[in-house]
Amino acid sequence: MPTSAVTQVQAALSAAGVDIELTPFPEPVPTAVAAAAVLGCEVGAIANSLVFEAAGQPLLVLASGAHRVDTAKLAERLGTGKIRRATPDFVFEHTGQRIGGVAPVGHPRRVRTVVDPDLAAYPVLWAGGGDENTMFATSYDQLLAMTGGTAVPVV
Repeated sequence: MPTSAVTQVQAALSAAGVDIELTPFPEPVPTAVAAAAVLGCEVGAIANSLVFEAAGQPLLVLASGAHRVDTAKLAERLGTGKIRRATPDFVFEHTGQRIGGVAPVGHPRRVRTVVDPDLAAYPVLWAGGGDENTMFATSYDQLLAMTGGTAVPVV
């Protein structure tokens, strides 16, 4: 049975007018490497949903699984001041989802979102579906549209 977070993600996708089906996996896929191995795709095609804290506010960064976010460069590009990795409690408070399964959508309130432009190199992207066992396939353009995100380099 899908979790509440997965149900929220599916509802958010439908509300965004995106006809995407969530794909459940029998085993958890909490990392880009694990997801790519199960999906048989390049790790760069995994759109990691990483939550950071910037001036007390959540910042969702959808980064290629092949990248490690450079928070100093990202803070400079966004003009936010220091950006730091959010605690698990902060992530859950702002997304309603646990680390390892955070989706780009389906949060209780809109979260400022940055999308790694290097994801555009992949015709099919895979993103978290609200828990560690669920993902969905999408495109770069759909990811930008459904999140209202801004394309900003993250490395």
